Amino acid sequence: MNKLMGNAPRHPGLWTDIPTEVMPSAKSITTLKTQTHGKTELAAYASELARLSHQGQWIVLINPANISYKQMLASAGVRMDRVLLVHTKDEIETLWAMEKALTSGTSSAVISWTSQLDTRDSRRLQLVAKSARALGVVIEDISSHTDTELADNSFIKPSHSTISRINFNSFH
Repeated sequence: MNKLMGNAPRHPGLWTDIPTEVMPSAKSITTLKTQTHGKTELAAYASELARLSHQGQWIVLINPANISYKQMLASAGVRMDRVLLVHTKDEIETLWAMEKALTSGTSSAVISWTSQLDTRDSRRLQLVAKSARALGVVIEDISSHTDTELADNSFIKPSHSTISRINFNSFH
């Protein structure tokens, strides 16, 4: 019959302390608003992405804009065999893919291109940030929404020589 002496746990792995540099820590998710489809923002992160790509984990790009990001990342030294492209059909799938990539532990960075986030989606990302295990960046493209379209539901239609304004609020 085996008897345990003292209060020591039975598993030997529990006896040792885990070094702090090995322990996964929660990362933050940065939201950047852009009118350049994220080209300047991605360029600012390129050197960090290069460093992270050499750690052997994925660099996940979700719905990247057509901004010649491949050449930009390759010239910065990013290992292109560690870049994973994800294309989603809508904003719900985009947020879901970002959440899964951030919390899976297989990615070192997750960058997502999206339209403007509403309050609920921003709160969801705040909750995901608590358990994120990778660098997260959301690039909001605000160039697709103009202030006049959002303010009064109007649409400006170009014509041959003049610009006519159609106000959708006047229709019943």
